[in-house]
Amino acid sequence: MSIATKTGDDGSTALMYGRRVPKTDARVAAYGTCDELNAALGMVRAFCSEPLVSEAVLEIQKDLVTVMGELAVAAEDRAKYAEKYAFVTEAMVDRLTAQIQGLEQNHRLNFSHWATPGGTQPSAVVELARVTCRRAERYACECREQGFPVSGEIIRYLNRLSDLCWLWARYLETKAGI
Repeated sequence: MSIATKTGDDGSTALMYGRRVPKTDARVAAYGTCDELNAALGMVRAFCSEPLVSEAVLEIQKDLVTVMGELAVAAEDRAKYAEKYAFVTEAMVDRLTAQIQGLEQNHRLNFSHWATPGGTQPSAVVELARVTCRRAERYACECREQGFPVSGEIIRYLNRLSDLCWLWARYLETKAGI
């Protein structure tokens, strides 16, 4: 079987369980941007040797698969999805919150005003992940506003993750003396 199925040549794509929607559908924008975020976090793992950041990223990338899956399910298929797959949970959000609190409590981070990305290569790729995360969050909010079943946990997760990325960038720049 080829990756080139040609089923999207008409400008449509499939949600989980095969329901076809336009590629411009808000759900596609939301889970597609989460896919971009996952790739940006892959760059963080590749460019950042700081264990505090790089070791946490892989677990977050796995969480993003859960986020994308939940966003890619039509309301009519959620019960079927729940039989095999997990939804985003409060515990996932709490893990991010705990990392934020650990950074704030245990490290003297230098920030008092707007930060300009690019102080170091690792902090720059973290900033790219952060802004991609913010865009994913906006699309998830748009989906919910349009009536799609987007849980508050997804929005909280993406909001918390963008905050964590911002702090990681400050942490990396502070360690570099910037």
